[in-house]
Amino acid sequence: MLLVLFSVLTAFFIGIILTPLLIFLIKKGNLLDKPGGRKIHKYSVPSMGGIAIFIGLLGGILIWLNYQQLVEIRFFMLGLSIMFILGLRDDLVELTAYQKLIGQLIAVITVVVLGDVRITDFYGLLGVYELPLWFSYSLTIFAIIGLTNAFNLIDGLDGLAGTLSIITFLGLGGWFLYSGHTTYGFIAFTFVGAVLSFLVYNWHPAKIFMGDTGSLTLGFALSVLCIKFIESNVVIPIDDFKFHAPLATAAALLIVPFYDTIRVFVKRARKGISPMTADKSHVHHFLMRMGFRHDQVALILGGVKIGFILLMIAFNELPDIVMLPVLVVLVVGGGVVLDRLTLRRVKQIVRCSPRVLSQRSYHGMRAKIKIDQEVLRQEDVNLN
Repeated sequence: MLLVLFSVLTAFFIGIILTPLLIFLIKKGNLLDKPGGRKIHKYSVPSMGGIAIFIGLLGGILIWLNYQQLVEIRFFMLGLSIMFILGLRDDLVELTAYQKLIGQLIAVITVVVLGDVRITDFYGLLGVYELPLWFSYSLTIFAIIGLTNAFNLIDGLDGLAGTLSIITFLGLGGWFLYSGHTTYGFIAFTFVGAVLSFLVYNWHPAKIFMGDTGSLTLGFALSVLCIKFIESNVVIPIDDFKFHAPLATAAALLIVPFYDTIRVFVKRARKGISPMTADKSHVHHFLMRMGFRHDQVALILGGVKIGFILLMIAFNELPDIVMLPVLVVLVVGGGVVLDRLTLRRVKQIVRCSPRVLSQRSYHGMRAKIKIDQEVLRQEDVNLN
């Protein structure tokens, strides 16, 4: 535990020192994330803060892990490095979707095939147990790529991705350490120190964004560690730390990006547009429309995530066949409530907004009414 603490502090102090230097260099090179389109920030902000996160992680791991532990995680670190370089390249020179997919496949195959981190069993869900090797590889590769990009999509406002990742890393780190998987617990907690140092500068109003350099790296790490949790959970000798619904528990650990991506894709498909189209229909955008600030949205969604994790801990003896439907019902029900509350709040905001002054022209008044009607119409389209 003492070595873990030292690693966390090492990663934190490397990040806290490096990030201001990174902000200065990015501003000097004019590599800024400019507002516009679906982006909701109002001024240009340095991006690529993931560089400090990754270097902080490397510092904590290389200094405090022994040689045997480094050998154990060599393929994980290789895949993570590939994903980091891919994100950095995309931040510097925007890659096509095809190029990003190829890079992600290389990173994921490195971990799944060479590192043998994969989903091997459904643990009796729908009567299925051990999976065929080809299906195990295919499912795991698809899951990691999907969850990595889902986390990338949730990185849409100050402090959100950092907050969500810290909560998951804390949960995974605690479980890995107490169940005897020390090396992976070490990695998870070192990530906590690195991300926390970044969050100091990314909290609203943000001085720097993590960019794809950070979001792809964190999304990849979280996805791989969740799959490692699913497989490790089966063989742990201490029943107190065993989850009888490992698949549902892993889903709860990534519940916000997982739900948000599915929700957005379904809504876009219903409108007849490409699921990959960028817009402002993510769950954090809806909370912003309700009048919440960036930091409040981050805390709300972080609280929701903690609630789902506590639910899985409280009912850890129930199997996936029970907890997965419970998870789906709660998530879908929460989404419906959110949609209705958002529409009601937007209508209230429009209704209570200051009206045009009486001395303004008749045409000006008609323009204001048309704007109000357009806002309501757009909200109805987004929610439906």
